[in-house]
Amino acid sequence: MTHKPIHVVGGGLAGSEAAWQIAERGLKVVLHEMRPVRKTDAHKGDGLAELVCSNSFRSDDAENNAVGLLHAELRAAGSLIMRCADANQVPAGGALAVDRDGFSEAVQKALEEHPNVEIVREEITSVPSEEWGSVILATGPLTSEALSADILKKTGEDSLAFFDAIAPIINTDSINMDVAWYQSRYDKVGPGGTGKDYINCPMDKEQYEAFIDALIGGEKTDFKEWEKDTPYFDGCLPIEVMAERGRETLRHGPMKPMGLTNAHNPDVKAYAVVQLRQDNALGTLYNMVGFQTKLKYGAQSDIFRMIPGLENAVFARLGGLHRNTFLNSPKVLDETLRLKSAPYIRFAGQITGCEGYVESTAIGCMTGMFAAFDLLGRDYAGPPPTSACGALINHITGGHLVHEESGKPRSFQPMNINFGLLPPLEAMPTSTEGKRLRGKEKTKAKKQAMARRGLDDFKAWIADKQPAVPA
Repeated sequence: MTHKPIHVVGGGLAGSEAAWQIAERGLKVVLHEMRPVRKTDAHKGDGLAELVCSNSFRSDDAENNAVGLLHAELRAAGSLIMRCADANQVPAGGALAVDRDGFSEAVQKALEEHPNVEIVREEITSVPSEEWGSVILATGPLTSEALSADILKKTGEDSLAFFDAIAPIINTDSINMDVAWYQSRYDKVGPGGTGKDYINCPMDKEQYEAFIDALIGGEKTDFKEWEKDTPYFDGCLPIEVMAERGRETLRHGPMKPMGLTNAHNPDVKAYAVVQLRQDNALGTLYNMVGFQTKLKYGAQSDIFRMIPGLENAVFARLGGLHRNTFLNSPKVLDETLRLKSAPYIRFAGQITGCEGYVESTAIGCMTGMFAAFDLLGRDYAGPPPTSACGALINHITGGHLVHEESGKPRSFQPMNINFGLLPPLEAMPTSTEGKRLRGKEKTKAKKQAMARRGLDDFKAWIADKQPAVPA
């Protein structure tokens, strides 16, 4: 039987993954990407799956971390994004970080060479009509204004807008290693790492206080009138906004000194530490971890050079700010991410209200599978809610939470994957002697049990949904 091709609009992480999952199931797919015909405020090039913020896919620990569990599930699902990330990893302690250029090139090459994929470089300015057949909109948080306006018209709902900030990148050879040192927190060795995967810049109390004053007083990017009431997503707050929330906030966040020992002065405990993570395979670039910012460029250069070790920093890219848009997904999408008012359309990626590279990829993966199964006439249900993929879909489509006191619905918020989205265990883990666990030991055992359950359940679900192996 000949099927119409499935159209995927948007060549980011979600769109690229969705296209791959469809193509691998023997169906034709047309992937529409507007770059380079139409640029965005955040992208630098025109490659598919370009990473515009951090180069980190975060923790790769599938036994103790919900993000690591999501990594493992995507690998079990034959994810193109994870395959290319693994092939282009750079040292990052317990995290999976990638050479961003090599990663994007690998994704694009795989899709260009796939016989079932056609890549079309054009801007889609309106929601496609039903004559197109099955459509996946994976245009992400940087959806063009024209298409955003038409999506709002089609859904009949207000979208949610958040500001997202990106961190500066520094030339490695401009970092003063007589002050800074290499070390992963607690010397943790991750995939491709050595336990010395971050560059650490220490601050004493006086330096920290002066730095906080400079952040708070630094000149910021002005908001346009329509942007003034747009909230930030808490997982990607600008560094100066965190500083404004309390002078000690950064010391308990991205600048926490715990688990780090100054190699130049091991007897003196740093009051705060700025970490930099490798950004490319050559190791010539490092990004400032947690230093997303809306400071103006001149202020960034001056303030960040106050950090010991970065006095003569050469910035390959300064930080910036862009606006992210999310659907009110619990109202407008069904449990397989179809638009309720137009079921031929599905949404994927960050525009649905997930947050993060891996989460966006996971929703793209699931949406691509769902669209393929529909076209092939296969019965299916979504992944189990005990899995990370299933928990994300439940968050996106499961409806609004209700405030306990008022009983009124609470606004839908973007979310990273976390164990709090997974259903509780039927029975709490106990010690080998059968005794009740307490404190940190209990928390660790609980996470490990949820991770094991989630991965086992996902593998059982995906077992009969993989592409047939050619004879």
